[in-house]
Amino acid sequence: MERYKTPISVLVVIHTPSMQVLLLERADHPGYWQSVTGSQHQGETLSQTAEREIAEETGLDATNFLLTDWNFLSKYEIFQEWKWRYAPEVTHNTEHAFSLLLPDPLPVTVSPREHLRYAWLPQQEAVEKVFSWSNAEAIRKLHPSIETHKKRKYSALSIYENTYLVFLS
Repeated sequence: MERYKTPISVLVVIHTPSMQVLLLERADHPGYWQSVTGSQHQGETLSQTAEREIAEETGLDATNFLLTDWNFLSKYEIFQEWKWRYAPEVTHNTEHAFSLLLPDPLPVTVSPREHLRYAWLPQQEAVEKVFSWSNAEAIRKLHPSIETHKKRKYSALSIYENTYLVFLS
């Protein structure tokens, strides 16, 4: 096991097409709500980090759903209360944003050592509830749109700015 956390992490916004967003309440700071987050382990790709953290924090298997790397990152100063987890010279973390699209708000199994409970919230409520500005910004960037074309129904979901994913049904 690594002595210090790597200052490279992922933030995974788990959501549904109807813009319900999954939030987790931190066990070490009751009242602090967040999306799935976690540091990259040595030898992992960022996608592998996202998949591992999703499994550890929610019990969900990301390979069964649509995991998207936004190719978007935020760099921020590490909160004072968590600096002890990093090497003494480390002051900033680089966070890479991902999203995981689920068909509906599914029940999840939280890791009791990391989280107390979970909640599915409407997008704006989730933006207001998270404690981290980068988490709020990521949730804010989710934009849904649903359209119909002829007899085939499809949903186009804007994951990040002008990136669209199309699902045929």
